[in-house]
Amino acid sequence: MGGPGGGPGLDPTAHATAETFNLAYSIMDSSRVSTFFISILLIVYGSFRSLAMEEEARGEDGDEKDKKESNVTTLDSVQAMCLPLGASVSLLIMFFFFDSMQLLFAVCTAVIATVALAFLLLPMCQYLVRPCSTKGKISLGLCGRFTLAEILSVGISVGVVCVWVLTGHWALMDFMGMGLCVAFIAFVRLPSLKVSTLLLSGLLLYDVFWVFFSQYVFSANVMVKVATRPAENPMGIMARKFSIGGVGGSMARNAPRLSLPGKLVFPSSRTAGHFSMLGLGDIVMPGLLLCFVMRYDAYKRAQHAKLAEAGIPLPKHWQRISYFHCSLFGYFLGLLTATISSEVFKAAQPALLYLVPFTLMPLFAMAWMKGDLRSMWSEPFVTPPTPKFQTI
Repeated sequence: MGGPGGGPGLDPTAHATAETFNLAYSIMDSSRVSTFFISILLIVYGSFRSLAMEEEARGEDGDEKDKKESNVTTLDSVQAMCLPLGASVSLLIMFFFFDSMQLLFAVCTAVIATVALAFLLLPMCQYLVRPCSTKGKISLGLCGRFTLAEILSVGISVGVVCVWVLTGHWALMDFMGMGLCVAFIAFVRLPSLKVSTLLLSGLLLYDVFWVFFSQYVFSANVMVKVATRPAENPMGIMARKFSIGGVGGSMARNAPRLSLPGKLVFPSSRTAGHFSMLGLGDIVMPGLLLCFVMRYDAYKRAQHAKLAEAGIPLPKHWQRISYFHCSLFGYFLGLLTATISSEVFKAAQPALLYLVPFTLMPLFAMAWMKGDLRSMWSEPFVTPPTPKFQTI
Protein backbone atom coordinates (compact mmCIF):
# COMPACT_ATOMS: atom_id res chain seq x y z
CA MET A 1 0.00 0.00 0.00
CA GLY A 2 2.78 2.47 0.87
CA GLY A 3 5.77 3.48 -1.19
CA PRO A 4 9.18 1.86 -0.86
CA GLY A 5 10.43 2.15 2.70
CA GLY A 6 13.81 1.91 4.34
CA GLY A 7 15.72 3.63 1.54
CA PRO A 8 18.60 6.02 2.26
CA GLY A 9 17.55 9.51 3.21
CA LEU A 10 13.93 8.57 4.07
CA ASP A 11 12.64 10.35 7.15
CA PRO A 12 11.37 7.72 9.65
CA THR A 13 8.78 10.17 10.94
CA ALA A 14 7.40 10.73 7.44
CA HIS A 15 7.34 6.98 6.84
CA ALA A 16 5.43 6.40 10.10
CA THR A 17 3.00 9.17 9.21
CA ALA A 18 2.39 7.63 5.78
CA GLU A 19 1.75 4.22 7.33
CA THR A 20 -0.68 5.75 9.82
CA PHE A 21 -2.47 7.56 7.02
CA ASN A 22 -2.75 4.36 4.98
CA LEU A 23 -4.11 2.50 8.01
CA ALA A 24 -6.72 5.19 8.67
CA TYR A 25 -7.62 5.31 4.99
CA SER A 26 -8.08 1.52 4.91
CA ILE A 27 -10.35 1.60 7.95
CA MET A 28 -12.45 4.38 6.39
CA ASP A 29 -12.86 2.42 3.17
CA SER A 30 -16.46 2.07 2.01
CA SER A 31 -16.41 -1.68 2.63
CA ARG A 32 -15.37 -1.18 6.27
CA VAL A 33 -17.88 1.61 6.88
CA SER A 34 -20.66 -0.50 5.36
CA THR A 35 -19.72 -3.43 7.59
CA PHE A 36 -19.86 -1.23 10.71
CA PHE A 37 -23.15 0.43 9.79
CA ILE A 38 -25.02 -2.68 8.66
CA SER A 39 -23.90 -4.91 11.56
CA ILE A 40 -24.95 -2.33 14.18
CA LEU A 41 -28.23 -1.67 12.34
CA LEU A 42 -29.05 -5.39 12.25
CA ILE A 43 -28.40 -5.80 15.98
CA VAL A 44 -30.55 -2.79 16.87
CA TYR A 45 -33.37 -3.82 14.54
CA GLY A 46 -33.32 -7.46 15.61
CA SER A 47 -33.38 -6.46 19.29
CA PHE A 48 -36.37 -4.17 18.76
CA ARG A 49 -38.19 -6.92 16.86
CA SER A 50 -37.55 -9.35 19.71
CA LEU A 51 -38.79 -6.85 22.30
CA ALA A 52 -41.88 -6.11 20.23
CA MET A 53 -42.64 -9.83 19.88
CA GLU A 54 -42.30 -10.30 23.64
CA GLU A 55 -44.63 -7.40 24.43
CA GLU A 56 -47.12 -8.60 21.83
CA ALA A 57 -47.13 -12.12 23.30
CA ARG A 58 -47.59 -10.66 26.78
CA GLY A 59 -50.75 -8.93 25.59
CA GLU A 60 -52.27 -12.13 24.18
CA ASP A 61 -54.30 -14.72 26.06
CA GLY A 62 -54.71 -18.47 25.90
CA ASP A 63 -53.65 -20.50 22.87
CA GLU A 64 -52.49 -17.49 20.86
CA LYS A 65 -50.02 -16.56 23.62
CA ASP A 66 -48.73 -20.14 23.89
CA LYS A 67 -48.32 -20.32 20.11
CA LYS A 68 -46.24 -17.15 19.96
CA GLU A 69 -44.10 -18.18 22.93
CA SER A 70 -43.46 -21.61 21.39
CA ASN A 71 -41.87 -19.94 18.36
CA VAL A 72 -39.13 -18.49 20.58
CA THR A 73 -36.19 -20.56 21.84
CA THR A 74 -34.64 -19.63 25.19
CA LEU A 75 -31.18 -21.08 25.78
CA ASP A 76 -30.18 -22.52 29.14
CA SER A 77 -26.68 -23.01 30.57
CA VAL A 78 -26.19 -26.50 29.11
CA GLN A 79 -27.25 -25.40 25.63
CA ALA A 80 -24.99 -22.35 25.87
CA MET A 81 -21.98 -24.55 26.66
CA CYS A 82 -22.86 -27.13 23.99
CA LEU A 83 -23.43 -24.61 21.20
CA PRO A 84 -19.70 -24.00 20.50
CA LEU A 85 -19.18 -27.78 20.34
CA GLY A 86 -22.06 -28.14 17.88
CA ALA A 87 -20.68 -25.28 15.81
CA SER A 88 -17.27 -27.01 15.73
CA VAL A 89 -18.83 -30.27 14.52
CA SER A 90 -20.77 -28.41 11.81
CA LEU A 91 -17.60 -26.60 10.75
CA LEU A 92 -15.68 -29.88 10.42
CA ILE A 93 -18.50 -31.47 8.41
CA MET A 94 -18.44 -28.55 5.98
CA PHE A 95 -14.65 -28.68 5.84
CA PHE A 96 -14.32 -32.41 5.06
CA PHE A 97 -17.57 -33.18 3.21
CA PHE A 98 -18.38 -29.91 1.48
CA ASP A 99 -17.87 -31.24 -2.06
CA SER A 100 -20.17 -34.23 -1.57
CA MET A 101 -22.83 -32.31 0.39
CA GLN A 102 -22.75 -28.90 -1.26
CA LEU A 103 -26.13 -29.40 -2.97
CA LEU A 104 -27.71 -30.14 0.41
CA PHE A 105 -26.00 -27.12 1.96
CA ALA A 106 -27.16 -24.82 -0.86
CA VAL A 107 -30.77 -26.04 -0.79
CA CYS A 108 -31.08 -25.90 3.01
CA THR A 109 -29.52 -22.44 3.04
CA ALA A 110 -31.94 -21.23 0.37
CA VAL A 111 -34.99 -22.53 2.26
CA ILE A 112 -33.90 -21.13 5.64
CA ALA A 113 -32.90 -17.80 4.08
CA THR A 114 -36.30 -17.53 2.37
CA VAL A 115 -38.13 -17.85 5.69
CA ALA A 116 -35.73 -15.46 7.46
CA LEU A 117 -35.94 -12.89 4.67
CA ALA A 118 -39.74 -13.03 4.78
CA PHE A 119 -39.57 -12.25 8.50
CA LEU A 120 -37.23 -9.32 7.80
CA LEU A 121 -39.54 -7.90 5.12
CA LEU A 122 -42.83 -8.45 7.00
CA PRO A 123 -43.07 -5.01 8.70
CA MET A 124 -42.38 -3.24 5.40
CA CYS A 125 -45.01 -5.35 3.64
CA GLN A 126 -47.52 -4.66 6.43
CA TYR A 127 -46.95 -0.94 5.91
CA LEU A 128 -47.33 -1.22 2.12
CA VAL A 129 -50.59 -3.22 2.14
CA ARG A 130 -52.20 -1.35 5.05
CA PRO A 131 -54.31 0.97 2.83
CA CYS A 132 -55.72 -1.87 0.72
CA SER A 133 -56.04 -4.84 3.07
CA THR A 134 -58.42 -6.05 5.69
CA LYS A 135 -57.60 -7.75 8.96
CA GLY A 136 -58.84 -11.09 7.66
CA LYS A 137 -56.55 -13.88 6.50
CA ILE A 138 -56.43 -15.54 3.11
CA SER A 139 -56.78 -19.30 2.93
CA LEU A 140 -54.15 -21.17 0.89
CA GLY A 141 -55.60 -24.64 1.30
CA LEU A 142 -53.34 -27.08 3.07
CA CYS A 143 -50.71 -24.39 3.63
CA GLY A 144 -52.94 -22.56 6.09
CA ARG A 145 -54.29 -19.04 6.42
CA PHE A 146 -52.08 -15.98 5.97
CA THR A 147 -52.42 -12.22 5.80
CA LEU A 148 -51.76 -10.35 2.59
CA ALA A 149 -48.57 -8.90 4.06
CA GLU A 150 -47.25 -12.38 4.92
CA ILE A 151 -47.96 -13.63 1.40
CA LEU A 152 -46.27 -10.58 -0.11
CA SER A 153 -43.17 -10.92 2.09
CA VAL A 154 -42.79 -14.61 1.24
CA GLY A 155 -43.25 -13.86 -2.46
CA ILE A 156 -40.54 -11.19 -2.42
CA SER A 157 -38.13 -13.40 -0.48
CA VAL A 158 -38.69 -16.32 -2.89
CA GLY A 159 -37.98 -13.97 -5.78
CA VAL A 160 -34.77 -12.72 -4.16
CA VAL A 161 -33.52 -16.26 -3.51
CA CYS A 162 -34.34 -17.34 -7.09
CA VAL A 163 -32.46 -14.37 -8.56
CA TRP A 164 -29.53 -15.16 -6.24
CA VAL A 165 -29.43 -18.73 -7.55
CA LEU A 166 -29.47 -17.45 -11.13
CA THR A 167 -26.84 -14.73 -10.66
CA GLY A 168 -24.91 -15.48 -7.45
CA HIS A 169 -24.70 -11.72 -6.80
CA TRP A 170 -23.06 -10.69 -3.53
CA ALA A 171 -25.72 -8.06 -2.71
CA LEU A 172 -28.49 -10.66 -2.76
CA MET A 173 -26.37 -12.95 -0.59
CA ASP A 174 -25.95 -10.08 1.87
CA PHE A 175 -29.70 -9.44 1.83
CA MET A 176 -30.34 -13.08 2.73
CA GLY A 177 -27.68 -12.94 5.44
CA MET A 178 -29.35 -9.88 6.95
CA GLY A 179 -32.61 -11.79 7.19
CA LEU A 180 -30.83 -14.67 8.95
CA CYS A 181 -29.26 -12.27 11.48
CA VAL A 182 -32.50 -10.51 12.37
CA ALA A 183 -34.49 -13.75 12.60
CA PHE A 184 -31.89 -15.41 14.86
CA ILE A 185 -31.69 -12.42 17.19
CA ALA A 186 -35.49 -12.16 17.37
CA PHE A 187 -36.31 -15.85 17.89
CA VAL A 188 -33.44 -16.94 20.18
CA ARG A 189 -33.23 -15.43 23.65
CA LEU A 190 -30.77 -15.46 26.50
CA PRO A 191 -32.46 -15.56 29.93
CA SER A 192 -29.64 -14.18 32.08
CA LEU A 193 -26.18 -12.67 32.13
CA LYS A 194 -24.84 -16.03 33.35
CA VAL A 195 -26.02 -17.84 30.21
CA SER A 196 -24.82 -14.95 28.05
CA THR A 197 -21.35 -15.13 29.59
CA LEU A 198 -21.14 -18.91 29.16
CA LEU A 199 -22.24 -18.69 25.52
CA LEU A 200 -19.95 -15.83 24.48
CA SER A 201 -16.94 -17.18 26.37
CA GLY A 202 -17.30 -20.57 24.69
CA LEU A 203 -17.72 -18.96 21.28
CA LEU A 204 -14.66 -16.78 21.88
CA LEU A 205 -12.56 -19.93 22.43
CA TYR A 206 -14.22 -21.53 19.39
CA ASP A 207 -13.42 -18.55 17.18
CA VAL A 208 -9.82 -18.23 18.37
CA PHE A 209 -9.06 -21.93 17.90
CA TRP A 210 -10.53 -22.30 14.42
CA VAL A 211 -8.96 -19.07 13.12
CA PHE A 212 -5.52 -19.19 14.76
CA PHE A 213 -4.76 -22.83 15.61
CA SER A 214 -6.75 -25.03 13.21
CA GLN A 215 -4.04 -24.75 10.55
CA TYR A 216 -1.60 -26.55 12.86
CA VAL A 217 -4.02 -29.49 13.21
CA PHE A 218 -5.67 -29.63 9.78
CA SER A 219 -2.95 -27.96 7.64
CA ALA A 220 -5.44 -25.24 6.68
CA ASN A 221 -7.33 -22.39 8.26
CA VAL A 222 -10.63 -24.23 8.62
CA MET A 223 -12.72 -21.16 9.43
CA VAL A 224 -11.47 -19.07 6.51
CA LYS A 225 -11.64 -21.96 4.03
CA VAL A 226 -15.22 -22.84 4.91
CA ALA A 227 -16.31 -19.20 4.91
CA THR A 228 -14.82 -18.45 1.49
CA ARG A 229 -15.53 -21.74 -0.32
CA PRO A 230 -18.27 -21.33 -2.96
CA ALA A 231 -20.87 -24.04 -3.57
CA GLU A 232 -21.81 -25.41 -6.94
CA ASN A 233 -25.07 -24.01 -8.25
CA PRO A 234 -28.03 -26.43 -7.75
CA MET A 235 -29.33 -25.35 -11.16
CA GLY A 236 -26.07 -26.42 -12.78
CA ILE A 237 -26.02 -29.73 -10.89
CA MET A 238 -29.56 -30.60 -12.00
CA ALA A 239 -28.83 -29.53 -15.59
CA ARG A 240 -25.78 -31.78 -15.72
CA LYS A 241 -27.57 -34.69 -14.07
CA PHE A 242 -30.53 -34.63 -16.46
CA SER A 243 -28.52 -33.53 -19.53
CA ILE A 244 -30.45 -30.32 -20.12
CA GLY A 245 -29.29 -26.88 -21.08
CA GLY A 246 -28.48 -27.02 -24.76
CA VAL A 247 -25.45 -28.11 -26.73
CA GLY A 248 -22.44 -28.97 -24.61
CA GLY A 249 -24.36 -28.46 -21.37
CA SER A 250 -24.14 -24.66 -21.51
CA MET A 251 -26.55 -24.25 -18.59
CA ALA A 252 -24.44 -26.41 -16.30
CA ARG A 253 -21.25 -24.75 -17.49
CA ASN A 254 -22.49 -21.16 -17.16
CA ALA A 255 -24.32 -21.52 -13.83
CA PRO A 256 -22.52 -19.29 -11.32
CA ARG A 257 -21.02 -20.78 -8.19
CA LEU A 258 -22.79 -19.62 -5.05
CA SER A 259 -21.15 -18.11 -2.00
CA LEU A 260 -23.41 -19.25 0.84
CA PRO A 261 -24.87 -16.48 3.06
CA GLY A 262 -22.85 -17.26 6.18
CA LYS A 263 -21.22 -13.83 6.04
CA LEU A 264 -21.70 -10.26 4.88
CA VAL A 265 -19.38 -8.97 2.18
CA PHE A 266 -19.00 -5.43 0.87
CA PRO A 267 -16.84 -4.30 -2.06
CA SER A 268 -13.96 -1.92 -1.52
CA SER A 269 -13.92 1.47 -3.21
CA ARG A 270 -10.11 1.47 -3.22
CA THR A 271 -9.23 -1.93 -4.63
CA ALA A 272 -11.27 -3.53 -7.40
CA GLY A 273 -12.31 -7.08 -6.56
CA HIS A 274 -11.50 -6.69 -2.85
CA PHE A 275 -14.28 -7.35 -0.33
CA SER A 276 -14.56 -6.75 3.40
CA MET A 277 -16.07 -9.77 5.16
CA LEU A 278 -17.79 -10.27 8.52
CA GLY A 279 -19.25 -13.59 9.62
CA LEU A 280 -22.90 -13.71 10.64
CA GLY A 281 -21.88 -15.19 13.98
CA ASP A 282 -19.94 -12.01 14.74
CA ILE A 283 -23.25 -10.14 14.45
CA VAL A 284 -25.71 -12.67 15.85
CA MET A 285 -23.90 -13.83 19.00
CA PRO A 286 -23.13 -10.36 20.42
CA GLY A 287 -26.58 -9.40 19.13
CA LEU A 288 -28.16 -11.98 21.44
CA LEU A 289 -26.42 -10.33 24.39
CA LEU A 290 -27.56 -6.86 23.32
CA CYS A 291 -31.09 -8.17 22.83
CA PHE A 292 -31.04 -9.54 26.40
CA VAL A 293 -29.74 -6.16 27.62
CA MET A 294 -32.52 -4.29 25.80
CA ARG A 295 -35.11 -6.56 27.38
CA TYR A 296 -33.52 -5.94 30.78
CA ASP A 297 -33.68 -2.18 30.21
CA ALA A 298 -37.39 -2.51 29.42
CA TYR A 299 -37.85 -4.63 32.54
CA LYS A 300 -36.12 -2.00 34.70
CA ARG A 301 -38.21 0.79 33.18
CA ALA A 302 -41.36 -1.13 34.07
CA GLN A 303 -40.07 -1.56 37.62
CA HIS A 304 -39.21 2.12 37.88
CA ALA A 305 -42.68 3.04 36.66
CA LYS A 306 -44.24 0.94 39.44
CA LEU A 307 -41.95 2.56 42.03
CA ALA A 308 -42.81 6.02 40.69
CA GLU A 309 -46.52 5.25 41.04
CA ALA A 310 -45.87 4.25 44.65
CA GLY A 311 -44.13 7.59 45.25
CA ILE A 312 -40.62 6.14 45.67
CA PRO A 313 -37.95 8.54 44.28
CA LEU A 314 -35.44 7.20 41.76
CA PRO A 315 -31.78 8.18 41.14
CA LYS A 316 -32.11 10.03 37.84
CA HIS A 317 -28.38 10.00 37.05
CA TRP A 318 -28.49 6.19 36.53
CA GLN A 319 -31.18 6.46 33.85
CA ARG A 320 -29.19 8.63 31.46
CA ILE A 321 -27.22 5.77 29.92
CA SER A 322 -28.95 2.42 29.46
CA TYR A 323 -27.26 -0.95 29.46
CA PHE A 324 -28.09 -1.29 25.78
CA HIS A 325 -26.29 1.94 24.86
CA CYS A 326 -23.25 0.88 26.88
CA SER A 327 -23.07 -2.57 25.25
CA LEU A 328 -23.72 -1.21 21.76
CA PHE A 329 -20.88 1.27 22.11
CA GLY A 330 -18.67 -1.59 23.35
CA TYR A 331 -19.63 -3.61 20.26
CA PHE A 332 -18.59 -0.69 18.05
CA LEU A 333 -15.23 -0.41 19.81
CA GLY A 334 -14.68 -4.17 19.56
CA LEU A 335 -15.46 -4.16 15.84
CA LEU A 336 -13.14 -1.20 15.34
CA THR A 337 -10.34 -2.99 17.21
CA ALA A 338 -10.85 -6.15 15.14
CA THR A 339 -10.69 -4.08 11.95
CA ILE A 340 -7.47 -2.34 13.01
CA SER A 341 -5.92 -5.71 13.95
CA SER A 342 -6.77 -7.23 10.57
CA GLU A 343 -5.16 -4.25 8.81
CA VAL A 344 -2.05 -4.28 11.00
CA PHE A 345 -1.42 -8.03 10.83
CA LYS A 346 -2.74 -8.45 7.24
CA ALA A 347 -4.53 -11.66 8.26
CA ALA A 348 -8.00 -12.86 9.23
CA GLN A 349 -8.87 -12.11 12.84
CA PRO A 350 -11.35 -13.89 15.15
CA ALA A 351 -13.71 -10.96 15.64
CA LEU A 352 -15.22 -12.44 18.80
CA LEU A 353 -11.80 -12.16 20.45
CA TYR A 354 -12.41 -8.42 20.49
CA LEU A 355 -16.21 -8.22 20.50
CA VAL A 356 -16.80 -10.40 23.57
CA PRO A 357 -14.56 -8.47 26.02
CA PHE A 358 -15.66 -5.09 24.68
CA THR A 359 -19.35 -5.95 25.18
CA LEU A 360 -19.22 -8.00 28.38
CA MET A 361 -16.71 -6.04 30.45
CA PRO A 362 -18.49 -2.62 30.29
CA LEU A 363 -21.78 -4.41 30.97
CA PHE A 364 -20.38 -6.10 34.09
CA ALA A 365 -18.87 -2.82 35.31
CA MET A 366 -22.06 -0.84 34.76
CA ALA A 367 -24.27 -3.51 36.36
CA TRP A 368 -21.97 -3.64 39.40
CA MET A 369 -22.02 0.14 39.81
CA LYS A 370 -25.81 0.25 39.49
CA GLY A 371 -26.29 -2.65 41.88
CA ASP A 372 -28.02 -4.82 39.25
CA LEU A 373 -25.31 -7.44 38.78
CA ARG A 374 -26.86 -10.03 41.10
CA SER A 375 -30.34 -9.80 39.58
CA MET A 376 -28.99 -9.67 36.02
CA TRP A 377 -26.75 -12.71 36.58
CA SER A 378 -29.60 -15.03 37.59
CA GLU A 379 -32.75 -15.07 35.46
CA PRO A 380 -34.18 -11.59 36.06
CA PHE A 381 -37.37 -12.04 34.04
CA VAL A 382 -38.66 -15.04 35.99
CA THR A 383 -41.40 -14.03 38.38
CA PRO A 384 -41.12 -15.90 41.68
CA PRO A 385 -44.16 -18.06 42.53
CA THR A 386 -46.73 -16.56 44.83
CA PRO A 387 -46.56 -18.18 48.29
CA LYS A 388 -49.52 -20.38 49.11
CA PHE A 389 -49.82 -18.96 52.63
CA GLN A 390 -49.34 -15.33 53.54
CA THR A 391 -47.31 -14.57 56.65
CA ILE A 392 -48.86 -12.00 58.93
